[in-house]
Amino acid sequence: MTFFSLIHNITQLQITATGLGKRFQRDWIFRGLTHVFHPGSATAVLGPNGAGKSTLLNTFSGQLLPTEGTLAYSLAGRSLAVEDVPRHLAYAAPYLELLEELTLLEMLQFHTQFKPLRPGINADKLIELMYLEKSRQQLIREFSSGMKQRLKLALALYADAPLLLLDEPTTNLDAAGVAWYHEHAQATRAGRTLLLSSNVPAEYAFCDEQLLVTDFQSVPKK
Repeated sequence: MTFFSLIHNITQLQITATGLGKRFQRDWIFRGLTHVFHPGSATAVLGPNGAGKSTLLNTFSGQLLPTEGTLAYSLAGRSLAVEDVPRHLAYAAPYLELLEELTLLEMLQFHTQFKPLRPGINADKLIELMYLEKSRQQLIREFSSGMKQRLKLALALYADAPLLLLDEPTTNLDAAGVAWYHEHAQATRAGRTLLLSSNVPAEYAFCDEQLLVTDFQSVPKK
């Protein structure tokens, strides 16, 4: 199978950050971030552990509101309200939980009621793409950490969503899992706005832009 044959035209989504900042109590996590994230771009959000990479992604997702500055979203050239962002967003992170009391097939059937998969992909096809055919009736709680991470990635990569956020995507993956991630990330990135949080160069080698969180942690001059 040629995975690139699964690519279709995704509605374009653009994010414009202007003077963006996020503070918890008196501590600024980032401040003064101005950048345009264009459709089709892949941006690596970089920085050491604890620098605020996940906080930045959660702000872009709409889960956290900025302390100062603005985030503007446009979908197919029209303004998109922040409360409508989640329906156009796919997100994978090690800390996001799965419904572990469900089987793999049940999990996919439940999840795709709320977040449809890309055209040409259904639950059975996604199980095949993950190489988990023998685990279709297995409970998620019985999965290894690597199997769970592959499932989280697959649900995000193959979601029919123009905005893709990946937080430390190769966490818990072995060498075969990392190779799987690279193959399918490349196969599904066209036309999307992708932000990828990482401090592992191999994870973000395909990204065409880099944003270092620590560049936005000093207080802007008045």
